[in-house]
Amino acid sequence: MNHTIQYDSLIFDLDGTLWDSTQTIADAWNAAAAQFDFVDLTLTREDIRNIAGMQYDAIYQKLFPNLNLEQRKQLQATAARIELEYLQQKGGELYPQLQETLELLQPKYKLFIVSNCQSGYIETFLQYFDLQPYFTDVACYGDQRLPKSENIRAVVQRHNLQQPVYIGDTQGDYSASVQAGVPFILARYGFGEVQAEVEQIERLSDLQKLVQV
Repeated sequence: MNHTIQYDSLIFDLDGTLWDSTQTIADAWNAAAAQFDFVDLTLTREDIRNIAGMQYDAIYQKLFPNLNLEQRKQLQATAARIELEYLQQKGGELYPQLQETLELLQPKYKLFIVSNCQSGYIETFLQYFDLQPYFTDVACYGDQRLPKSENIRAVVQRHNLQQPVYIGDTQGDYSASVQAGVPFILARYGFGEVQAEVEQIERLSDLQKLVQV
C-alpha cells in the first residue's frame, strides 16, 4: 500500500468487491427465463460472473442476443423483480472480514458504494446484512441510467470529497475510476482483471493498512 496518499473516503464497487451473489442471481434469472417460451438458456454462476460490472441493460444484450427488444424488456423486468425477491430471501456470500474491516475504516473514512446494478440492489445488500450504518451514500446505474464514471463523480461532488479512492475488481471499474479522475485499488480476489499498474489488495482486510490499525 502506498501510504503517501491520504484518502478521505472509500468508494466501493459491490459485486466481486464486497460480496458474491452470482449463484442467487443465476437462480433468479433462470426462474424468470422459465416463464417465457422464447428463452431457452440456463445460466450458471460463471455466466453471471462474466457479466459482472456491465451496465444492467447491456447485460441482456450480451446474454440474450437472439431476443428482440420487446422480448428482452419483458425478460429483464421479470428477472429484475425476481432477482430482488431472491436476494431478500437468500442474500449472497460476503467476502471474509467485511464487517470487521468496515468497522475499522468507518471512523476515519466516509464509505460509499457505486455499482452498475438495478435500483434497489444495493439497498437489498445493505438491508440483508444490516450494513446501512457504515455507508454515507450509494449510487447505481438503475437510478439515473448514468454510467459508473458519472455516478462516482456525482458522489464525489455531492459530498465534497477531496481524496477519494475507488475499489473494484474489473477493467470496467478501473476505466470508470480513470474517467471520474479518482485513484483506483484493485480487489484481486474478485471477478476480473485489470491491464494496468494499480494498487492491489488480496483480501478486504488488507484495507486495514490504510488506517494503519
